[in-house]
Amino acid sequence: MQATPARGRRATAGRPKTGKPNPIDVHVGSRVRLRRTLLGMSQEKLGEAIGLTFQQVQKYERGANRIGASRLFDLSRVLDVPVSFFFDDMPAEAAAAPVDDEEGNAAGFEERSGGYEPDPMAKRETLELVRAYYRINDPSVRKRLFELTKAVANSGMVEAAE
Repeated sequence: MQATPARGRRATAGRPKTGKPNPIDVHVGSRVRLRRTLLGMSQEKLGEAIGLTFQQVQKYERGANRIGASRLFDLSRVLDVPVSFFFDDMPAEAAAAPVDDEEGNAAGFEERSGGYEPDPMAKRETLELVRAYYRINDPSVRKRLFELTKAVANSGMVEAAE
């Protein structure tokens, strides 16, 4: 016999028993944050556009709240990307995350351990770097900076600095 959730509380489908957000929800949320930030849009503006508070947008971006299909469709329209954008570049660990049933039991999947590494493309530092790069008006300067960055990364100097 299965234990049922405490009265008045429903188990969150898809949420691992650890209470941590599902890695897929975290990834989708990070993609929402990435696109919103690249557009220079605040959480408040995004929330207004889809009828949410900025706190709800924050929860979506952290993966604390799951984004339903209709909301994902609304987000894709407001952020001007296809729905598939939110699933692009998903780490293998997230895609292989177990799916829980209504009671929070893994539905036929073995539990997987290991930490979830956040996407470096979703980091604020990366976004600021990309924005600054595209503010360089001279294409030849931008191209030289691009080549310099690649050369430094390939030389191993980056690893030595870490």
